[in-house]
This record gives sequence, C-alpha cells and structure tokens, in this order.
Amino acid sequence: MTKVKVAILGSGNIGSDLMVKLGRSEILELTAVIGIDPNSDGLRRARELGYAAVDSGIDGFLADPKLEADIIFDATSAKAHLYNAKVLKEAGIKAIDMTPAAVGPLLCPAVNMGSNLDEDNINLITCGGQATIPMVYAVSRVCPVDYAEIVATISSRSAGPGTRANIDEFTETTSRAVVEVGGAKKGKAIMILNPAEPPIIMRDTVYTLVEEGKMNEEAIRKSIDEMAKVVQSYVSGYRLRTEPVFDGNKVTIFLEVEGAGDYLPKYAGNLDIMTAAGVRVAEEFAKKIKTSATV
Repeated sequence: MTKVKVAILGSGNIGSDLMVKLGRSEILELTAVIGIDPNSDGLRRARELGYAAVDSGIDGFLADPKLEADIIFDATSAKAHLYNAKVLKEAGIKAIDMTPAAVGPLLCPAVNMGSNLDEDNINLITCGGQATIPMVYAVSRVCPVDYAEIVATISSRSAGPGTRANIDEFTETTSRAVVEVGGAKKGKAIMILNPAEPPIIMRDTVYTLVEEGKMNEEAIRKSIDEMAKVVQSYVSGYRLRTEPVFDGNKVTIFLEVEGAGDYLPKYAGNLDIMTAAGVRVAEEFAKKIKTSATV
C-alpha cells in the first residue's frame, strides 16, 4: 500500500513521541522532522531513525525540493503556528495543529472527526480538551447541558516550555471547545500543574449542569461508557476512575490518562493523548486523500 507522506514540525517532546507512533502506522510515512535547534534530542533521534532532520524551520523544509509531505503536524507553539499555518496553506499542505492556536476548526476525534476531513488546517484543541470534551459531549448528546467545567491536572514534569508558554491559550481554546465541540451552552477550563513526586498521571474532572427537568441518569451512564470505549480505541490508557456521580442536576465525571510509554514517560498522559489523537486524525485525512486520488 502506498503511504501518505507526513512530516513533524517541532522536535520537542510531542514531536519525538509522534515519531515513534508514526513508525507504527500502516498508512502514514514519516519523511522529515523539522526544528530549529540542530542539537535537539528530537532531531538527533530523527537522524538515527533515517528521517530527514531539518534544522532551519518550516522555511527550510519548504525550500528543499527533495522533501515532501501531504500532511504536517505542527508541534511548535500557538504563536509560531500563526505563521506556519499561512505558509503551509500556501504550499497546499494539510496542517494538524497540536498547539492551542485554533486557527482552524476545533477537532476531537471521538466527537467530530467526520465533519472536518475537507479542512486544510484543523486544531486539536489541548490535552485537557482531548481528555474531557468527549465526556461533555457524552452528556450533552442525551441531555441538554447548561454549563460544563473541566479541570485538567497534570504533572509539572510533563509540562515542558511549550505547554507552559501556552497556558493562557489552553484556557481560552479549551473553554471555547467545551461549547463548540462538547455541546455545553457555557464552558470553563482550568489547568493545574502538580509538582508531586513521584509524578502523577494526568487526572481530569468534568462537571456538567444538566438543564432542570431534563436529567436522564440511565441514558447518561450508557453514553459515558460508550464514549470511553471510543477514546480507548486510540488512547489505551484512557479510563474512568469511578462511576459518574449524580447530584441533583449536576453530573461529575472523574478520568485519568496514562501514557503508552513510547518516547514519553507513562505519567505524561497529557502529551500522549495529543499525539495519539494527532495520529488518528492524520490517518483519517490520509484515507480521504487516497480515496480522492482514486476517483
């Protein structure tokens, strides 16, 4: 099978973990890892694995006629993506934005994959969004949700420079996605960096307020269980910590995300869920590209 060519922009933790996951894909072929620091661990690993290692950024990649990609993962920063999105669009390359820049439509594979496959730039929201928005949607698709609030708690050791630089964007983009993708009428997002040692795995709490008189506990329980299985199909360490808690019109859901341990430690489930979601989206893009090419 002819694979669809992809590249990674950003040679940090997320880019390095993507490298491992893409190596297992049956439909995606990684061609290059792009960074700006020639001494970064990500570019060193790319060279060792036989991929092109570009240390002159996206402009260097696009200037080299020997390098190709139909899809590029942008694992840089929200600020950098504003420029990257422009040049990738001009080059006719699909962008999967792993930052909270939210230039393109917000996408969570478990919720709204099919409606975004024709877009040239999609945004994967945030790690907290990928973990919690499926649960907000699980409630809202069976009962109207007036308000939803998510609290994402991650180990401070799994929050690198990129994550820390994007905390404001995390809050804004996730809050927006709770409404636009999750289906709540109003939404709020909070991130907590926990310095505990040994490092904790990612834990998330989802609060939803169902419209008065519209609560259906049985339907919500079933919907939550079904949604958890959907996310687990591409994030094996995703799980419910307890049964959902019902209190009047409030539903509280407790989650945890353990990483796969590819490049990142298992406690870094916050980063792992992003890379796993990114690969799932890229594979769906690739199927669409291959189908279009045969028509």
